[in-house]
Amino acid sequence: LKMFWFYLPLHLLMVACLCHSIKVPTASSQQSFKTDLFNFYHSLILADGKETTVHLLKDIPKRYYFVLGEGRALAPFTITVTPCDVPIEWSIHVHKASASFLGKAAQGDLDTQEDATSQKAPSMVSTIFNYKGNSVETYMGMSSHSALYMLEFLSTERDTHITVYFTTDTISGHLYPELPTDPRLDVVGIGHTTVTLTWKHSPSVLQHRENIQYCLLVNEKHNYKSLCAAETAIRSSGMKLPPALALSLSPFLLEPQQVMILSNSELSIINKASSGEVRQICVGTKNTHTVPNLSPSTQYYFDVFVVNLLTNASAAYTGTFARTLEEPEPKVMELKDGKMIQVVLDGKKDKFYSLRYQAMHKKIQFSFQLCHGQVQIHVTKNGKTVALENISGLRYFSLKGKLLDTYLVQLRSTEETNSSVKVQVSSHFHKPLFPLLPESLKIKSFSKLRTCNSVTIAWLGTQEETKYCVYKKRIEEDQVWRELRNADRCSGPESRPKSEKVLCKYFYDINLQRAVTTETIQGLDAGILYLFDVYLFGPSGIPIRYHSKVVKTRKKC
Repeated sequence: LKMFWFYLPLHLLMVACLCHSIKVPTASSQQSFKTDLFNFYHSLILADGKETTVHLLKDIPKRYYFVLGEGRALAPFTITVTPCDVPIEWSIHVHKASASFLGKAAQGDLDTQEDATSQKAPSMVSTIFNYKGNSVETYMGMSSHSALYMLEFLSTERDTHITVYFTTDTISGHLYPELPTDPRLDVVGIGHTTVTLTWKHSPSVLQHRENIQYCLLVNEKHNYKSLCAAETAIRSSGMKLPPALALSLSPFLLEPQQVMILSNSELSIINKASSGEVRQICVGTKNTHTVPNLSPSTQYYFDVFVVNLLTNASAAYTGTFARTLEEPEPKVMELKDGKMIQVVLDGKKDKFYSLRYQAMHKKIQFSFQLCHGQVQIHVTKNGKTVALENISGLRYFSLKGKLLDTYLVQLRSTEETNSSVKVQVSSHFHKPLFPLLPESLKIKSFSKLRTCNSVTIAWLGTQEETKYCVYKKRIEEDQVWRELRNADRCSGPESRPKSEKVLCKYFYDINLQRAVTTETIQGLDAGILYLFDVYLFGPSGIPIRYHSKVVKTRKKC
């Protein structure tokens, strides 16, 4: 047993001395204490040059150990602790034991326990560092004696985890990228939906450009002092993050709550949650970035992390915040009674176009004709909603109120492409701007009546005698979708070449069930696609375009 203590290395012997100086085991447990000493040592010793993840239970301290000074006159070391959630308390204690006591331990004096309670090691235990908070803290020290060091960690708020990096290679053992002497972010531009940031380059980027990149975090809640803390906060809201934002290293699967955006060679991940969103943008080695697609009049918090792509280790710049500019009051156009206007809406900006009308009569009628795309209308009277819906084709709203009631019409494109709509408000119900419409504006074709040079089409009419004009256009297979989608339903036949005109005719029927007309178009080519349009003209001369119909003639007859 004495030989067992003699052959123990110095740093393990010092662990035993520390344990002995605090509390010596009883005779009955002495053998198990020595047997478990190796397990104690290996489970709590900090690995040199590696990052260790430490899980902490609330109000239960956790201790880790390392030994310095063995065989070296001076032993420099560095310890970096990164809280990943709540503030923690941590401290460094050093235990220095005298050589005579170590000698007694080697000679087996630890085997005699008669006066164990009174036997104390002639040593000194001191606290050299302590900290409380959630910032990333680094302690740099120098050991001139053989000493055992103990790190103690405590979380008083809740269970959490931290990372601890310990190294004695203070020259080349840099796990974390370096920050510049001034690690602050500068806001150099603020718009309604954008914020432009700049920061000083990390020395690591200048030295190892191919292995380092900057990643930007944007959210509406607060700044994060470490990437570890940001990941923990996002996961706690029910989302999953790619590890350490090394987004350009390897492909990964996005969670249902995530959206990936690739723009201008920059990869963005937006994590959507009920509490908002956290946007992550990795920008390579650029030290200036404009964050787009923000909401007006909203405060955002910005954090930049310099990330080592090989180790996923990161260092945080000092975060900042900025408030986007308020949305300018939308310009409101005044509507005049009986006058029709056409409005083009930008789908990409997702903005409302506003029209205002002050009633000069108790009864008024709004008319909307969708020309292109998809449009949502919102009509309010004195601030209260009276109509809200997506329109298609032609739509009327007859409203009753008081003189001088103020109506506000807001129009918005529900597609990312541009949309357009015609709007008219009138108090003269007896002079309708648009003609009376049939139940359906669809054109029907008869497959059995198709030949190699003719097709037969039909459409519904009304109880009023009305003029109808038919136009045809020869198209290719790959043009069908584009022609149908981009058709301007507000444009009249005046925009068509005269060569496309087939005929014009008048008809009506008092019985709506018989208000149907057919027309056979002759002189077509075999096996060719044709686009047919029918225009209806009312008393005001404004045309209504039926839904276009594509028909293909037979190849063989």
